[in-house]
Order: sequence, then structure tokens, then C-alpha cells
Amino acid sequence: MIKQLTIIGVGLIGGSLARALKRAGVVAEVVGAGRDVQHLARARALGVIDRAETDLLAAVKGADVVVVAVPVGAMEGVFRSIAPALAKDTVLTDVGSSKGSVVEAARKAFAELPSGFVPAHPIAGTEKSGVEASFGELFDDRRVILTPTENSSP
Repeated sequence: MIKQLTIIGVGLIGGSLARALKRAGVVAEVVGAGRDVQHLARARALGVIDRAETDLLAAVKGADVVVVAVPVGAMEGVFRSIAPALAKDTVLTDVGSSKGSVVEAARKAFAELPSGFVPAHPIAGTEKSGVEASFGELFDDRRVILTPTENSSP
């Protein structure tokens, strides 16, 4: 059971992941994080997230799992922002489409790649975007490509 899942970037992919994990009953609390208060409020109103945070440090504090679901170009900034509050045993993953640039962003942001960092790329999506387009079945019968680094804990 995931006690606290933090999703940074609650759009189609992040929102669908939250919905899927809630539907499966494997997450106790979903914290949605981002810059847009109104967007986060909408995600909360839709029941996609349980708590909203615009402070990324507060969002990842206490998280078992952190999923970064922002554009690849924004990954380094997010990683830098959360680095001071990321617990040593937290699983950190992403949903970016290009793993090389995500890993490079993590290398720049962290003094050492966290052992819980496992880059990922879900093979799922639609032509729509935003939390309103999210749905729990998006990942049904889909694959996720995991690309652990040399530092990733087994």
C-alpha cells in the first residue's frame, strides 16, 4: 500500500495514474502538486487528488512514491526543487517520453542519483490533455518501460 503518492503535474497522465491507483485501492492519499492553484482545485473537486500543494517541498515530504509528470524540459527544475525534501527511501519516477534527457536532468539536479529513482515511460495516452481528460482505465492492458539507472535499488 502506498501511504502517500505525490504527483507533480496532474494532467492526463498524472491524473489517470492517480485515478487508476485509487480504483485499485493501493494508495491511501494522493497529493497533487503544481503551480496553478485553480488547476489543482479542479483536480481535487474531481476527486483525482486528496490534497493540493503549490510548494513542491511540502508536496514530497512524507511521500512513499513521487511521480513527476511535467514536460521533459521542466524535469531538472522540478528535481532541483524537490531534492532537499526527498526521503532516502522514496521511489521517484517520471512519465517523460525521452529517458536520456530525464536521467541527465536528474544527474544535474542531484549530487548523486537517488537509489529510488527509476525513470519510466508509460505507453499510454490520448489526444486530449488536462486533468479533465484523465481516466482510471488509461493504463489498462498497457505497458510501462522502466529504465533503472546504475544507482537504482533493486
